[in-house]
Amino acid sequence: MPPRILIHGAKGRMGQTLVTAAQELGLVVGAAVDAGDDLAAGLAQADVAVDFSSPHATRALLELAIAQRKPVVIGTTGHPAAVKAELRALAARVPCVWAGNFSVGVNLLFALTRRAAAVLGSDYDAEVVEMHHRFKQDAPSGTAARLLEIILEERKLTAQALRHGRHGLTGERSPSEVGVHALRGGDVVGDHTVLFAALGERLELTHKASDRGIFARGALRAAQWVLTQPAGVYDMQDVLGLK
Repeated sequence: MPPRILIHGAKGRMGQTLVTAAQELGLVVGAAVDAGDDLAAGLAQADVAVDFSSPHATRALLELAIAQRKPVVIGTTGHPAAVKAELRALAARVPCVWAGNFSVGVNLLFALTRRAAAVLGSDYDAEVVEMHHRFKQDAPSGTAARLLEIILEERKLTAQALRHGRHGLTGERSPSEVGVHALRGGDVVGDHTVLFAALGERLELTHKASDRGIFARGALRAAQWVLTQPAGVYDMQDVLGLK
């Protein structure tokens, strides 16, 4: 029998897409809840929770998941760094897949970005550009944030190296800075480009999403995978065996 899935944030764009994708894949939506609904009762009717709600709702879900011993998949983005660290510590008490992007293609982009950042030295300037629809609430996107983390990790830099856009007389670009640019407009599902630019050549790694269903199908794949895992925080690299 397929697992029963709780969709948390069911009235949002991703929540609605998840419900449709689950039906197409023959999975059972045990409950679909949103703000104002009884989350505890919904979780009790499910084997695993998939969260695409809002940053302020994540803690309540995790506390209930711990109490009910239910695995979770978290795709909500926009948590402040300090809050995210606290929430990930909570999430580690149950089996949890936490990812900024559940697309198979994007997760391959993560792997390729890590390899490129490791091979290309500081003479290759690194920049990340992302674009999303006009309704997106947070910036940069969770996917862009993960790409930036990878670059910083490989170059042994801290978040102080990030430059969120540029304005005015900025002077020459320093070798250690990493540029971040968030574009918003129209109905763009999600475009992400990582650029490594040196004198004489430029490498660009790009992923473009045209169907929100790719994220839903990836999240549901993660939901089925996490059911058999021990407590801990995983990401889609684990789900896809890319590590």
